[in-house]
Amino acid sequence: MKERSSDLIARDITRSILAGSLEVEEPLQSERELAAQYKVGRPTIREALQRLERDGWITSRKGMPSVVNDYWKQGNLMTIVTILQHEEEIPDEFIVHMLQLRVSITPAYFKDALENSRLKVVSLFAPFEDIPDEANAYAKFDWQIQHGVAMLSPNPIYLLILNSFKDIYIRMAEKYFSESEHRNASRDYYNRLLEWILAGDIQQAGQTIRDMMETSIELWNQKMNGGTDK
Repeated sequence: MKERSSDLIARDITRSILAGSLEVEEPLQSERELAAQYKVGRPTIREALQRLERDGWITSRKGMPSVVNDYWKQGNLMTIVTILQHEEEIPDEFIVHMLQLRVSITPAYFKDALENSRLKVVSLFAPFEDIPDEANAYAKFDWQIQHGVAMLSPNPIYLLILNSFKDIYIRMAEKYFSESEHRNASRDYYNRLLEWILAGDIQQAGQTIRDMMETSIELWNQKMNGGTDK
C-alpha cells in the first residue's frame, strides 16, 4: 500500500529530530513554508503535524510554528514505536535505556512463568547445548528464551512490550554476541540459571537474571566505548 504524503513528511521530520538536525525546543517552519518545501497542500502538512504531536514529537502552538519536544520526557508509547521504525537513527542511549528496562521486567516475567509453568520454561532450554559458537545463533536463542518465557507469563503486557522490540532486539543481540567474551558469559549464565530453575529456587533464579542483565549493560557500554569501561 502506498504511503500517504503526510506519513512520509512526518517520517522525514522525525528522522531529522532523531539525527539532531532539529533540536529540542527548536520551532519548525510554518505550515506555509513546510508546504512549499514538500510541495504539498497545507492540509497535508497539518495532518503530518497532527500525527507528530499525537506521537509526542512536537507541540503545536496557536498562531505560531510547532516546537520540537524533548521526546525522552514528553513522548509516549507511540514515540517508542516510531523510534523502532527508524533503526538507522536509533540513538545509542536508547539501547542503554532498553537494557535498563530489561533489568526491571525480565526477572518479573520469568518469575511469573516459573510459578505457573516451570517445566515448560525448562523445555525452552532444550536447544542450549547445540548452539553454535556464533553471534547469530546466540542472538536467536536468547530471543527465543525471552519470547517463550514471556508467553508463559499470565500477564500479556510483557509479551506485547517484548514483541515491540523484536527487530532491534535481535540486531542488538547479534552485535553484542559478536564478542566471544560475551558469548562465554551468556553460556555461564544460562547454565547457572538452568540449575536454579531445576532446583525450583525461583528467588535465586530471579537474582541470577537480574545480575546478568546488569552485567550485560556493563559489557555493552564497554563495547560501545571501544572495549574500555569509560
